[in-house]
Amino acid sequence: MTTTDPTLPQDGASTSDEEIDRIVALGTSLAGEMHAVRSAGDISFTWDYDRSRAALSKLYEKAKTSQWNGATDLPWHLDVDQERMARAMADSGATARFREAAARHGSEVARWSDDEWLRFEIENQNGMLSQFLHGEQGALLCTGKLVEQVPWIDAKYYAATQVMDEARHVEVFARYLDTKMSGHHPINPHLGRLLDAILTDDRWDITYLGMQIMVEGLALAAFGFIHTITDEPLLKKLLRYVMSDEARHVAFGVLSLQELYDGMTQAELRERQEFAYEAVLRLRDRWFHTDTWQRLGVDPRPLVRVMIDEQSDEERMFRTMLFSKIVPNCKKLGLLDAGDGWLRQKFGELGILVFEDWVDTGDEYEDLDEVSKDRDAASA
Repeated sequence: MTTTDPTLPQDGASTSDEEIDRIVALGTSLAGEMHAVRSAGDISFTWDYDRSRAALSKLYEKAKTSQWNGATDLPWHLDVDQERMARAMADSGATARFREAAARHGSEVARWSDDEWLRFEIENQNGMLSQFLHGEQGALLCTGKLVEQVPWIDAKYYAATQVMDEARHVEVFARYLDTKMSGHHPINPHLGRLLDAILTDDRWDITYLGMQIMVEGLALAAFGFIHTITDEPLLKKLLRYVMSDEARHVAFGVLSLQELYDGMTQAELRERQEFAYEAVLRLRDRWFHTDTWQRLGVDPRPLVRVMIDEQSDEERMFRTMLFSKIVPNCKKLGLLDAGDGWLRQKFGELGILVFEDWVDTGDEYEDLDEVSKDRDAASA
């Protein structure tokens, strides 16, 4: 992966036109029903069946007892009023502030009617959940690759349970979008290119780093945020249960890579630092929603500038909170301060180092097991 001029300005500075153009150009929607990449890497058999990694073995046992059925464990009978959900967002103070800022930058959305803003919020909901759906399919493919490539039997066992988890996640997000919302959008190009980079790299630890630590780490934080602000009961339970699985998935990456990275050279670790940083940039840029603006026939350039240069404290907190699971996990893996501390410097420029001492997911996955909590409560 290669990215140029990637760092957004600090408070009070203005974003360059070149940076705005880069974000928009890379955010142009990818068309087509099918997308094929050539997956790289060796398939690894192991004839050593000794259960030698206690932490992974414990995670595997937890996965076996925390499975759930996407068809029967969620309240699919409930009606979902998407327009009500969208209207609540369109009527929020955030939308009013955004319209005022857009007017200063000459965007046509400053003249939108209330009905046009309602349409945007509906499309934005569809787009956001669609990226969750596409990310889950990426995780499904990446975890299938891990089953083939990881050298330890404990890791193969656990990865196999995650394949089932990811299939279930694709199932429930697709069903929610197609039966409760108004359809799904194509994959966001920033996310799509990151998934391609993960799948085409022949190093199995990059599959771990890119998917388990970066993509799944951001998803876990994003799901938590959406779960907090939504009052729609079906989506709320869906997210609780998906988050239960995602916490184990991120822990799987932390527990596996910690052992591996302890034995790597500084040059090898620098390559992983650069991959992690570029992954963060792609994950950040997908949240500018350039594909959604383009879907509505709107030039996204002035709107990207609004979202970067005039974001409110709440919006800035949301965008940085997305990385609250990634940063402490990178620190636990030794990537943050490896070598000359290059990744620490880069994360500092992005304003996300504040999360470095937050709990890492390798220690918290049991606390996030909402499936088990519900079962215990039902049997009490």
